[in-house]
Amino acid sequence: MPLPLLLFDCDGTLVDSEPLLAEEMAVGLNAVGLPFAPTDYLGEFRGARFRRIVAELQQRYGMVDPDQLKRMEITMRANLATRLAQELTTIPGAYEALDILAAYPSAVVSNGPENKIHTALATTGLSDYFGNRFFSGYTANCWKPEPCLHLHAASIMGYAPRDCIAIDDALVGVRAALKAGMTVIHLNRFPDAEETPEDAIMISNMYQLPAVVERLTREYWQTPVPQHSIGG
Repeated sequence: MPLPLLLFDCDGTLVDSEPLLAEEMAVGLNAVGLPFAPTDYLGEFRGARFRRIVAELQQRYGMVDPDQLKRMEITMRANLATRLAQELTTIPGAYEALDILAAYPSAVVSNGPENKIHTALATTGLSDYFGNRFFSGYTANCWKPEPCLHLHAASIMGYAPRDCIAIDDALVGVRAALKAGMTVIHLNRFPDAEETPEDAIMISNMYQLPAVVERLTREYWQTPVPQHSIGG
């Protein structure tokens, strides 16, 4: 059997963008009268689509003029893009894991816009691993936690869902990939705050990823592990 397709989330899985995103969200949302702290994103809303966050906050605190919201989002995304290009780093162990797993087909699957994914990969050098193999919820017009984004990526890459391994740090992504019928590895960097769903495999850091992928390759796909990856 061929090697499984690895579908990586971006924010919080490959790159440490979420603290920057949370800070810029807080500035923008508070400016239009929607109370929001960076910890709200990192706790309650991590991995969620921005428009869903806005909708939930408006339910709690009242409606905001749509034109005002649109201007705020444009400014917020421009400020975030600047910070990503200047400050973004990878999640510890991401380079090492990708080096070991280089023989595997792979792509990025993210709820973020294409330009944000491109900036994140280019700034951190991860474009060397993925090229243009990334899939945005905004381009596919479907977002996690629905399974359609993962299914779209698998289809374009030429893989059945059962032959994919999805790697995601956020529960919205874990649940989406499980619904899609994929094998799911949950990068649970906050085990005290989050519980890994029963059908997903938990790791606590990216250094652990290659060993889990190699075990699944041997046991589930019954495929020899590529020589490049053996022993790291």
